[in-house]
Amino acid sequence: MSDADSTDAGDALERPVVALVMAGGTGTRLYPASRSDRPKQFLSLGGATGGDSLLARTVSRVRFADEIYVSTGEDHAETVREEVPEAGVLVEPEAKDTGPALAYAAHRIREQVGECVLLCVPSDHLVAGDFAPSATRAARTAVETEGLVAFGVEPTRPATGYGYIEPSDSETEHTGIEQFREKPDRETAERFVEDGFYWNAGLFAWTPESLLREARDSPLGPLVEALEAGDPERGFAEVESVSIDYAVMERTDDAYVVPADFEWDDVGAWDAIERVVETDGDGNAVLGDGLTIDAMENVVAADDRTHVSLVGVEGLVVAAYGDRVLVVPKDEAQRVREVVAELREQGRF
Repeated sequence: MSDADSTDAGDALERPVVALVMAGGTGTRLYPASRSDRPKQFLSLGGATGGDSLLARTVSRVRFADEIYVSTGEDHAETVREEVPEAGVLVEPEAKDTGPALAYAAHRIREQVGECVLLCVPSDHLVAGDFAPSATRAARTAVETEGLVAFGVEPTRPATGYGYIEPSDSETEHTGIEQFREKPDRETAERFVEDGFYWNAGLFAWTPESLLREARDSPLGPLVEALEAGDPERGFAEVESVSIDYAVMERTDDAYVVPADFEWDDVGAWDAIERVVETDGDGNAVLGDGLTIDAMENVVAADDRTHVSLVGVEGLVVAAYGDRVLVVPKDEAQRVREVVAELREQGRF
């Protein structure tokens, strides 16, 4: 990154801005493209990413930061180093969801960088528009409030696959969070959108001190105690797998929301592909080598070794990668996680 980029990020806050890219997940709902040996963050989605992997695109997006780290597991650390050599790599002792991963990263980055503000960014989302202004505003809010800051994305539809943030209506300098809402049914999602709720994009800003303070009195408490005692392995052995939302964000009274000035999609399941690639005249979204005849509103995805043809069908996802093929109704794309759960039980994921 250039010296100018570095100056823009941290100097106004009088502390460095550190981008932490979270790359420890698998992206199970994009099976079979995403597998245990090829997680979602290393995938390219063709024209949606310009041919780069989602991870590479994410790191490019946060180059305005003073430092960049990627948090991942041991199995994928070397691939991360090859994909984004400009970033430091933090290896999580064990995969136990975002709660332990983010607490561990905050502790390690504070040791290495010192007093700073963290921008926590998933590695496998798509963002259109300028990310830096919203991120800088979130970082500034995190420093000024000494609280935990979530990015709120204005909904474009009543999505049932996302969590929501209900902003506080209290008239203060910074917008507080009334509560986090779990993934709703359709009717509830429509009401959330009407009431001005935000999507919870899983993007956060905080200082290491603030996160660890709030994590001490949470399910992450044993891990924080072990980290401070210099024994992260013991901490990971004692802590349960838990998301940062459930462990900390839904419990704290010191959370704030910053509206996002960019377009966002988590590309969480195959039905998202029709939102991020151009569809044909019949509404089919084709990623890779696919052909559709008398077919409407399907998602077709294939790797460079496979051709997929669809004839006379509507509303399907057909994804073929390597030796695996998935066929599922598009409106049940979230159920791919059930396939992955079964394959994991069989040791075949």
